Amino acid sequence: MAVVTFDPRSLSTPVYEALSGLRQNNPEDKHKDQKNQAVELYTYLATWGMMRLKAEENALNQDGKKQVVKKYFECLQTLSGQQNLAGHQGLDVLKKLSADDYLGLTGLGLELANEFSFWANAVYHDVKGEQ
Repeated sequence: MAVVTFDPRSLSTPVYEALSGLRQNNPEDKHKDQKNQAVELYTYLATWGMMRLKAEENALNQDGKKQVVKKYFECLQTLSGQQNLAGHQGLDVLKKLSADDYLGLTGLGLELANEFSFWANAVYHDVKGEQ
């Protein structure tokens, strides 16, 4: 049996890069929404689940928040190898997964959401207050 080692940077690096990119490529008036959404991802996901979060992506009308959810699903797709998760068909992909695959993806998603929360506080360290 091959030894598989887990490198924690495999979760941290794409999240840091995603949030840093959002911050650099958006005006300051979006930073508070981006930070708040990134911090809230874990609680939302733990409360409502992966399918609801994916559906919420289309319902969000604040660009800053929507961008964070899109980046979250892009990172999750990359890390999980689950194709078409980040696109418009992502909800259909989630609906069609087996229970085991959905639960496994949710577990990975929770860890990823935790990383978003941590890195939001680091990347947006100078953004104060809530909405």
